[in-house]
Amino acid sequence: MGEAIVQLEDVWVSLDGVTVLEDISLTLYEREFVALIGPNGGGKTTLLRVILGLVKPFRGVVRVFGQSPEEGRRWIGYLPQYVSFDREFPITVLEVVLMGRYRGPFKPYGEEDLEAAMRALETVGMAEYSHRRIGHLSGGELQRVLIARALAREPRLLLLDEPMSNIDPEMRESLYRLLVELKERMAILLVSHDIAAVSTYVEKVVCLNRRISYYGSREEVLRGLGEAYRHEIELLERGYPWRCRR
Repeated sequence: MGEAIVQLEDVWVSLDGVTVLEDISLTLYEREFVALIGPNGGGKTTLLRVILGLVKPFRGVVRVFGQSPEEGRRWIGYLPQYVSFDREFPITVLEVVLMGRYRGPFKPYGEEDLEAAMRALETVGMAEYSHRRIGHLSGGELQRVLIARALAREPRLLLLDEPMSNIDPEMRESLYRLLVELKERMAILLVSHDIAAVSTYVEKVVCLNRRISYYGSREEVLRGLGEAYRHEIELLERGYPWRCRR
C-alpha cells in the first residue's frame, strides 16, 4: 500500500437543507483503482465534488495530497458525468485537450502545454485525431478525448463520473483496459453502475448510499452488494454467476 493521497474523516454534507453524505471516512492510496458504486441519489457525485473542493462539508476533515482540497486539486484530473456542448462549435480535439492545461484568463498555452496535450492524446490512442472537429467524433472517441483532457494536467489522481455512459460494449471494454494501464501511473476513483466490469477490472470497491456500507477488496464488497442496492443482484465473476443477497 502506497502513500495516502485522499483522507476524509467523519465528513457530513448537506445540500439545500438535506443531508446527502453522513459520517464518511475514507482513505485513497496512490496507484489504486477504486470503484464507487451505489444507488442513484446516494451521494457519489457529491463525494467527488467534496474531494475537488467544490462542495464544503458542514462537519469533518478533508485532506488531498496533505493539503486542503482547493490546494490539492491541482494534482487531480476530473471527468464529470454530464458533458454537453454545441457539436457544431468549431473546436478541434487538440484545443479541447488543451483546456486541461488552463491556468486562467490571459495566460496563453506554451510549448510545454502542447506537448502535454499530445502525450495525453497518444495515451488514449487519439493523437491522429488531434485536428479533427470535436463534433465529428463518435461517443466512445469523445470520451477518450475527455479523458485525455483530464490527463493533460498530468494528475496523480483521476476522478471519473460514469465515463462509460452511452458507449457501445466494444468501446467500453477498450476504455476499461486503458484505465487498467493508467492505474500504473496514478490512482483512479471511478463512479460506475457497471457491476460486471467492476468485478473484473477494479481492485477495491466503495458502496455508498449516503453512508459507506462497504469498503474493501472487490471480492469482499461484492458479496455484500445487495445491502447497498436493497435488492438481489446477479453478476458474472470469472464466467460464473454470483448472487449477492441482502
